[in-house]
Amino acid sequence: MSTPPGRGGLFELSPDNSSPRRTLAEAAAAELHRMILAGELQAGSPLRLTDLAAQLDMSPMPVRDALRRLEALGLVEIVPHKGAKVRELSEADLRDTYEIRIELESLAVGRAALAFDADVAGRAERALDEHESLLARGEVERARRAHTEFHFAIYHASGSRWLPRAIEPVWLNSERYRFASTPDAERRHLSQMEHRAILDACVAGRPERAIAALRGHLEGAMTRILAGMARSTR
Repeated sequence: MSTPPGRGGLFELSPDNSSPRRTLAEAAAAELHRMILAGELQAGSPLRLTDLAAQLDMSPMPVRDALRRLEALGLVEIVPHKGAKVRELSEADLRDTYEIRIELESLAVGRAALAFDADVAGRAERALDEHESLLARGEVERARRAHTEFHFAIYHASGSRWLPRAIEPVWLNSERYRFASTPDAERRHLSQMEHRAILDACVAGRPERAIAALRGHLEGAMTRILAGMARSTR
């Protein structure tokens, strides 16, 4: 079975990233990613190399590398001779991101449901419990990591080396949209029910049911985020 995802930072979704040894560029990318999700670096904000290097207490070189990594993930836009900025949020990008997520994650969860065991079920259950309790306490950043652990505990159970890695960039991009607004209690409860349905189907070894629950969850999330974006532009 694949190693479960680590807890550490930007590349926490890949099994090789559980190592505590991280380059300066990886550390810079993780912190910039966190700042983007937290809204400290908002969509469209310029990313000035010297300012970021001073803020992160690093030389410009690892920060430049970090920006390139974030550009490859679609979170940052680098314009030649003009510099870098946080990519703008858009309805078209949101739809594209979630459509790809639905296809990749459906494949992963279907395979996982056929290979689920008590160890994976326990890991996913603990992550989901932690996610729910952290959200209830308002600890959004830690809840985000627990949410990631829940989903990727399942996706790694697919036995595929490449599916979790393929999911990672679109997952990271979708996080920007998920955390652009704070969900209300009703939306949190609905999302929790959807998570439980995915897990229950996997534990039961029902791939068709797991895929249907996963698709419903992601389609519902996309619809709720789109509604939030529409309200914010009124």
